[in-house]
Parts: sequence; C-alpha cells; structure tokens
Amino acid sequence: MTGKTVDIEGKHLTIMDTTLRDGEQTTGVSFTDTEKLSVAKVLIEEVRVDRIEVASARVSEGELKGAKRILDWAAGKGHLEKVEILGFVDGKTSLEWIQEAGGKVVNLLCKGSLKHVRDQLRKTPEQHLNDIKQVIGFATEMGISVNIYLEDWSNGMRNSKEYVHKMVSTLKDQNVKRIMLPDTLGILDPDETYDYCLEMISTYPDVEFDFHAHNDYDLAIANVFHAIKAGIRCVHTTINGLGERAGNAPLSSVIATIKDHLKMKSNVNENKLNKVSKLVESFSGIRIPTNKPLIGEFVFTQCSGIHADGDNKNNLYFNELLPERFGRIRQYALGKTSGKANIKKNLEELGLELDAESLKKVTDKIIQLGDHKETVTMEELPYIVADVLENDFMEQNIRIINYSVTHTMGLRPVATVALEIGGKEYEEFSDGDGQYDAFVKALRKIYKSLGKSFPKLVDYLVTIPPGGKTDALVETVITWQTDHEFKTKGLDPDQTSAAIKATIRMLNIIENEFKPGFFDKILSSVKS
Repeated sequence: MTGKTVDIEGKHLTIMDTTLRDGEQTTGVSFTDTEKLSVAKVLIEEVRVDRIEVASARVSEGELKGAKRILDWAAGKGHLEKVEILGFVDGKTSLEWIQEAGGKVVNLLCKGSLKHVRDQLRKTPEQHLNDIKQVIGFATEMGISVNIYLEDWSNGMRNSKEYVHKMVSTLKDQNVKRIMLPDTLGILDPDETYDYCLEMISTYPDVEFDFHAHNDYDLAIANVFHAIKAGIRCVHTTINGLGERAGNAPLSSVIATIKDHLKMKSNVNENKLNKVSKLVESFSGIRIPTNKPLIGEFVFTQCSGIHADGDNKNNLYFNELLPERFGRIRQYALGKTSGKANIKKNLEELGLELDAESLKKVTDKIIQLGDHKETVTMEELPYIVADVLENDFMEQNIRIINYSVTHTMGLRPVATVALEIGGKEYEEFSDGDGQYDAFVKALRKIYKSLGKSFPKLVDYLVTIPPGGKTDALVETVITWQTDHEFKTKGLDPDQTSAAIKATIRMLNIIENEFKPGFFDKILSSVKS
C-alpha cells in the first residue's frame, strides 16, 4: 500500500444503501412493492442512511410500481433527493421511466473499463462518452440529477487506466454530482483498493467519489476500510450483505468498523441495525447466518464457560461491540461447553439461585444433553432443574389426548385436536393453509373459548441433517412472542409432528410462567 493515509478521525462518512436495487439481485430475492416501501421507510427514517437506491429502470411493471410507492412517500416526507434509481445510457428511455415513477436522481450506468466498451457496447470510448453526454443533457432538461456509475472500474484500473482517466477527466466537467467507483466483479484486494481510490482522489480533488464493493473474495469490508483510508467519503452498502453472487458490504459491519476503528462519524442510528436486518431477512427469505458479525443470532452469545466466568470478573471478555449498541442483549449458551458460570447467568435471569452441589448437578446434565447434540433454551432451564433435583413443581398441565391432520389433493388441510388442560378435555376442528396451520387454528379456538391468549408465532425453522434420508429426524424450532420472545423445539421423523411437539412444549412453558406464585414455588422447592 503506497502513499500517506488521509487524516480521517472525526470526519463524516455518507452511506448509500442499495439493498432495494443491488441487494434484490441476490438469487431468489424479489421484494413486493409493499415490502420495498417498508424497508425504505425504516432505512431513511429510523436507520437514517443518507441515500437509498431502490430500482433499476425498465426492468418490470412491478419494479415501476415499487419505485412509485417509495417516491410518492418520499415526496410527502421531503426525502425525494435521497431516493435514486439505476438508469442506462439509452437516450431518454430510462429517464422517462424514472420521471414516470416520480424520481429526481439517476445513477447512470456507464462503462469503467475499455474491455466493456469494446466487447459489450462495440463502441469506441469517444462514442460512449458522446452517448453519456447526450443522456446528461436530457436529464438536465428534465430536472433529474445525475450520478455516474463506472461499471467494472476496478478492472479498468488494472488493465486500462488511460481509459478510466479519460472518462473521469471528461465527465467531471459535465453536470454530474458524483462519480461512483464499483468493484463490479469483487476482484480487488485492500492494497489495490487503497492505491486506486487514492489515485482518483489525488488526481481529481474536486470530484465527489463513492466506492461500491462486492464480496467475492470475502474482502468487501476490508476494501471499504481501505477506500475510506484513502479518502473516499461515501460508500455503498446493503442490509445483511445481500447482492449479486457473494453480495455487497453489509451496512452493519461498515458502521461498526468506521466508528470503532476509524473513529469516524455517520448519520446512521446503529441501534436500529438489528431491526432492519430482521425485516430484510423476513422479506428476502435469505436467513442471516447465525455467526454473521453484529446481526447473527449467536454473535452476542458466550458459549464457553470460561468466558462467562470472565464476564463475572470485570467483563474480561467484553469488547467495544456491546450488544446494546445494536439493539441486542448478551446471552450465555446452554450446551456441552457451558460451565457453571453460564448456568448461573441464566438462572439469575430467571431469579433462581442454586447451592454449589445443585448447580454442579444441573451443569453436568446440560453437558450430557450437549453431548447428544441437544440444546437447551433459558425457558427450558426450569424443566432441567426440576428433573435433576427430582422436584415436581414443573407440572405438565397441557397434554394432547389425540389429533388428526389430513391433506387431500384439491382440498384445504384440516385438523381435529383433543387437548387436556388442567384435567379437563377440549376438542376443536379447523382447516388451514397447511396441516400445521390447521392444527394451530384448532388450538386457537380452544384457547379463545377459555378466554386465554395464544402467543404469536414469529419464526419457524426446520432442519434436517445434511444427507438425511426420508426417515431422518426433523428438528423444528419455533420462535414465539408473548411479553418476550422465546423458542421451543420438537424432534420427530415427521415435520408436522415435530412442530406439534414444539407447540405443546411452548404451551406448558407459558402455562407455568403465568401461574401465580410459579417462581416462588420453584425457589422454595430448590431451597428445601
């Protein structure tokens, strides 16, 4: 890496998030217009990114409808200049599409490498520049601001620098607000990123440059880091790192990196990053890896007992990434690597305190379960305590007597459920959109007749061992919402049966939790 690092501490970084455009190019991802509007609102008003790119011109009627909804909302809220649309060098065609949508900013996709101009457009650089100037002229007449994407800029810098400089030196004198430098194929390493970005900034100090990273070598964040060190003041991101092929730089990682390592400022409210990540996960259908930095389910969960012990001793295993910054909480896993400190932390959350001998018994039991690949949630911990200490305060108040679920081709699935609650039997029938849905609707009828509330199902995850056969055990993990969020799981060769087991476990947990004096009963039982 050559040259001097620019003084950046305390400087401001601008974020352009392109989840709704480049992120939607993730294989299998397609947002509805309602989903696009929901994400746009959260990004601008809660997360507070500076700009968003929401569509590609000419793609489809659905794309136009989604762009219109966002732009109509943005116009009413004074955010119109923050909403951008990708357009093409096609005369007035893209511009008229953007104008129909209500847009005021076009991100014009131009060629940033000589190879792309010659092999894809079959034109000379001069012809391409003349076409671009024509579009810029049309945009100016129509009241549309222009930013320039130099597609394949990274390859251009590697193989045809003279062409890149010709493009930038010409376009900087046009009516263009920003020139955006994409590593379109994700080929750069951090040293190249630094050198190429510094070359652009040093040669054209009056130009506003953006950097757009792709993650093909898992270097997107490192490249963003070095682009900023070279002097770039705006970078492009996506929620959860969505994007073509291996994706783009994740917004959450960029914000944490620039704040903690570069000591820079941004307008982003990091406390809302987890919210928007979960929203996009739900809409996209692309699950966040559990170990994804900052937003993965387990990244603020300590598994090792020695880590939990260290946290009890002046927070020895804390770093600057405190979960509260990102709307998260620190947790301590219950599994085979758990030590007594992990168990103790979870018991404290439940308001329970065990003597040393009892704590060791419970710890040994959880380690034994972990050896059999079973996990334990905090909500299940009282069951473990009861089992190990041979107490009977954990009553199984809810029991399935029998159930029948059927699905006949051409007809809606139906379920009949007979349930025992507190020694009394109840039976209901319902149809549904699937066998499990019919089962739950029948349960809801029973609960409604008793005046009981039924938790909201937040998430439903089914896993089968890789290479599993048709008779493999299925694990179903369901996330529920009452006054707090918790999970239950069921294991069975049949997916519906596994889900039903998880549901009955949930009902017993909340039945005991909501019973008056439940935890007092646990405490007195433990102490005795």
